[in-house]
Amino acid sequence: MELGILTDTIKRHSIEETFQAIQSYHLRHVQLDLSSVGLPTLPERIDVEAVKRINLAAEEYDINISAVSGTFNMAHPDEAVREEGLKRLQTLAVMTKSMGSPIITLCTGSRDEENMWRWHPDNQTEEAWHDMSNCLEQALKIAKEHEIVLAIETEASNVVNSAKRCKEIIDQMQSPYLKVIMDGANLFQPNQYDDMQGTIQEGFDLLGDDIVLSHAKDIAHEPGLHFVAAGEGILDYAYYLSLLSQDYDEIPLIMHGLSEDQISKSISFIQEQLGRL
Repeated sequence: MELGILTDTIKRHSIEETFQAIQSYHLRHVQLDLSSVGLPTLPERIDVEAVKRINLAAEEYDINISAVSGTFNMAHPDEAVREEGLKRLQTLAVMTKSMGSPIITLCTGSRDEENMWRWHPDNQTEEAWHDMSNCLEQALKIAKEHEIVLAIETEASNVVNSAKRCKEIIDQMQSPYLKVIMDGANLFQPNQYDDMQGTIQEGFDLLGDDIVLSHAKDIAHEPGLHFVAAGEGILDYAYYLSLLSQDYDEIPLIMHGLSEDQISKSISFIQEQLGRL
């Protein structure tokens, strides 16, 4: 299993410097966030020259762009916001295809108008599910047009906040262009960690057929649900990695939710865990 990283973890002045720094950590895979080239994650337009520059830098530093971040709030209560996100996703899909990256990562969103990763009680309503699923259906038309995959994940603060809900939307969409990012830390609800291995196993049982990317972060020791760098929390990484290693060894494991000064320690922790399998 090869490790990778979300590019916005490393702050540099150019994509060349960013990829060079990533290479220095002996990492070959990235999930590209366009903030790393001075653009919004989901930009209104993307210059052709910027795409060429990304491709050349990836080639120079032997970096594989395994996925591109395309998150927007697919459950936003304002339809105009969702439509703007879809419009920008179309632009990103064109760029992603030209870079040869097969995956765009998405966020199923929240009813919170300011922060798509903040919980809102209306996330549990039928209206939120309807708006999110309708938006996702439109996004999948874009994916089909450009022959790329859209990958979602469970997030406790989102409309799709459990493995069961993630399986439900996959079954509803019935699309070969919709897949899953497996993130062990995201399978949990706040303070519900008693059956950690059972929760992780359930996630793989429900979503295993659709996993195309995996993430590595951790759950903090403090009450609530707070995320920290892999190896700094309470997630049963031995069990999580054992399940990934069984059937998903060819899928890159992308580290995120950490600062640059934590990268080396997290790499060592993950490699140590993998070495024990």
